[in-house]
Amino acid sequence: MKIEKTMKINEILDIAPEKADLLLEAGMHCLGCMAAAEETLEEACMVHGIDVDELVEELNK
Repeated sequence: MKIEKTMKINEILDIAPEKADLLLEAGMHCLGCMAAAEETLEEACMVHGIDVDELVEELNK
């Protein structure tokens, strides 16, 4: 399944738990927080100052 920037963080982790390391390396250290259940990848990237398109590309490798 392709990861999209409109997916919620928890949704990504549910389908691809091995991607947690990439998210942590990118600076998202709140994978277990309440926001992860409600925030999309794009929203989380905006909060953390991360280029969402670069991250999506890396997550889909």
